[in-house]
Amino acid sequence: MMLGDINPAVLIASLMVASVPIILAAIGELVVEKAGVLNLGVEGMMIMGAICGFVTAVATGNPYLGFLGGAVGAAALSLVFGFLTQFMLSNQVATGLALTLFGQGLSSLIGQGYNGVKPPLTGTVPLGPLADIPVLGRILFDHDWVVYFSVASIAAVWAVLKYTRVGLILRAVGESHDAAHALGYKVIRIRILAIMFGGAMAGIGGAYVSLIRVPQWTDGITAGAGWIALAIVVFASWKPWRVLLGAYLFGGITVLQLNLQAAGAAIPAHYLSMAPYLITILVLVVMSSGKGRASLNAPAALGQNFHASR
Repeated sequence: MMLGDINPAVLIASLMVASVPIILAAIGELVVEKAGVLNLGVEGMMIMGAICGFVTAVATGNPYLGFLGGAVGAAALSLVFGFLTQFMLSNQVATGLALTLFGQGLSSLIGQGYNGVKPPLTGTVPLGPLADIPVLGRILFDHDWVVYFSVASIAAVWAVLKYTRVGLILRAVGESHDAAHALGYKVIRIRILAIMFGGAMAGIGGAYVSLIRVPQWTDGITAGAGWIALAIVVFASWKPWRVLLGAYLFGGITVLQLNLQAAGAAIPAHYLSMAPYLITILVLVVMSSGKGRASLNAPAALGQNFHASR
């Protein structure tokens, strides 16, 4: 079954792969923002995860340790953001932007000498005869483990936020940190843990880019995926399952424009290439307005620093 020169099954499978880094970074950022912290340093954490994961995988010869290295490297960088915003009470927007610039520069420095190096391969999950099912086998049962992990992470975050005491406390801190503090909850500790979780998820997403999606290292390899992840959180109205939908939409646009370009379509591919970034700009503009944040049900304390003595 073909649409012109485009195979729909391959197209859907490709968009699922293309969406993985965005899903992981966005669901991590959703948890951070649910705790009332706005971290615009997702792009910097992703690219640090990409280089740390790449270096770890090449040094050990184990791609799974590479993903662990990416998570640890990005989480460590997120701690810098956490220290500056939660203890030094620096502006969250400015600190997040600085974190992105710092991450890009540091990753470029660490990556010297790794250009052209190939990482160890990560195979697909062996699902046996399921992968041989016509159409559905190619779409659902012929992927690497991170594709399934990304969907599982959406389900896990949704369940924790909706049904557990941990999720209730996290949401309480994001809605009113003063009220949460009055009830005895350690607001700063909760926010630091949320920031580290967001950093680790962004790091795994970055490692996926350098180890599987584009198995090599080049400067700026994440290509703005962190900014798109930020936009996805707002697009999803801070709801986990909508993150999955939004990421597939953005990933689909990216894959579609590549397929149209390869098929020689008359539509200029540049317009489709611009679409994810134009949408990113629009949703970030909406997020910056007070009415926009209220209409999207943003956490009430999002971006506000907390100090126990106030």
